[in-house]
Amino acid sequence: MNKRLFRSRKDRMVAGVCGGIGEYLNIDPTLIRLAFLVFTLWGGGGILAYAIAWLVIPEAPEDTIG
Repeated sequence: MNKRLFRSRKDRMVAGVCGGIGEYLNIDPTLIRLAFLVFTLWGGGGILAYAIAWLVIPEAPEDTIG
């Protein structure tokens, strides 16, 4: 099976980046969100990383919802 990284359609707060990364790595997306928060508070890199991920990672296809 070929595993691909997508932005989540079902587990999203803003754009589905953290939910998609969590699904891909098979971990709780809350941990990813906390990591982005830490990087944001520690120099602002989290905001830039999130914005880049939002632009680069494609959204999950419609047939993967549910």
